[in-house]
Amino acid sequence: MNELNTTRQSTDNISRMPVLFVGHGSPMYAIEENEFVQNWRGLGETLPTPNAIICISAHWETRGTQVTAMQNPPTIHDFGGFPQELYDVQYPVAGSPELATKIIKFVSGTTVIADQKWGLDHGAWSVIRRMYPKANIPVIQLSLDYNKSPEEHYKLAKELASFRNKGVLLIGSGNIVHNLRKVTWDKPDDEEYGLDWAIEANETIKRLILENKHKELIDYNLLGKEVQMAVPSPDHYLPLLYTLALKEEDENISFFNDKIVMGSLSMTSIRIG
Repeated sequence: MNELNTTRQSTDNISRMPVLFVGHGSPMYAIEENEFVQNWRGLGETLPTPNAIICISAHWETRGTQVTAMQNPPTIHDFGGFPQELYDVQYPVAGSPELATKIIKFVSGTTVIADQKWGLDHGAWSVIRRMYPKANIPVIQLSLDYNKSPEEHYKLAKELASFRNKGVLLIGSGNIVHNLRKVTWDKPDDEEYGLDWAIEANETIKRLILENKHKELIDYNLLGKEVQMAVPSPDHYLPLLYTLALKEEDENISFFNDKIVMGSLSMTSIRIG
């Protein structure tokens, strides 16, 4: 697990913002303390301070591409069976209708529609509230169009690259390995434990990331049975492609929270830049 830089930077002193893919794991991490949460908090303390955040979460799938465009996005508790304490959590962060409008106007390869109903799902707020507990950074979400192919998602993400130069932090939130049917429920949800196929799939995808083999990562269904088991549906994997699409050739990649928990959930997270 890579250590995080200990010096906060200002957006005035950098040419472009980093990009993150975050394995968000259990909704309970929004209120629990563990090493994953500590590293999210460390990111908020050490990254350049963003002007705004664009989050692509596994938990907002739509027909067509949408972007939240309200001034005050609601905190969505899109899960069931958890303690009341978790449902009581609110993350009263501002949205950014201005940034949403810029995305709608700037993206040319697909039509982006302004949304006034969604808000922030737990793939976004459970992580971002740990990074920025003061709720002082505007946040918007971009949806995952379930009719688009992985390659189309990757191409759409490419069009967002220039926002990095405007102090915008882009976060993909999902899990590289995410197979709830294979979860080992007898293991604590923050204890490192991976099934053999999950470990192999996670290592394969990490290797391809480091080798910049984005074509192979886009065509993940061709990577063998282990990866197919790791990605039984695309929702938690696609945010990774949005992150990788924004990588410039000269940028370094580092991993953090690089563990598998409950057998079949990878917390592996990535910082680019």
